[in-house]
Amino acid sequence: MAYDRYVAICFPLRYKTIMSRTACMCLAGAAWILGSVNSMTHTCLILKLSFMETNIIDHFFCEIPPVLKLAKSDTYVNDIVIVASDVLLGMICFILTVISYTYIISTIMKIKSAEKKKKAFSTCASHLTVVTIFYGGVIYTYVRPAFNNHLEADKVVSALYAIASPVLNPIIYSLRNKEVINAINKTFARKASWRK
Repeated sequence: MAYDRYVAICFPLRYKTIMSRTACMCLAGAAWILGSVNSMTHTCLILKLSFMETNIIDHFFCEIPPVLKLAKSDTYVNDIVIVASDVLLGMICFILTVISYTYIISTIMKIKSAEKKKKAFSTCASHLTVVTIFYGGVIYTYVRPAFNNHLEADKVVSALYAIASPVLNPIIYSLRNKEVINAINKTFARKASWRK
């Protein structure tokens, strides 16, 4: 999404050429392959561990850090792989997103028309909001555990990126749709007229 917004705003005339079907398929394929390799790596490493008799995870879903807390054997390699994969997959993606939005904002600031600036910012604001919520939770949950664990705080932050981000996605993106905004305005106008 960040690359798509970057191309749409920084290179609007070349958008169709750059974001071709092949480019989109390559981007999606790379994300799926990297995600699958990452998941398989963590799964294989966890399968090599021996665990305590209790199999109750103190979390609301099965996530890697709470699973590692149940291990009897040494989880040093798992911790290193978690940090490495988070740096490679999480932080690099986050940095690329920040760089992309830096270019986007600098391009938008060069636009002379206030109306066009507003339209360009509104195109990116929804994605930037969702990305910030998601990456904030992911970085807090996965990069920090190798250094310091606070399981109760992890539950709250995990809920933020696992529940809040997907729930807010359709709401945030639909608020860009004029038909949805008009329907919301009509609903509030009706409720205001009923109170009188």
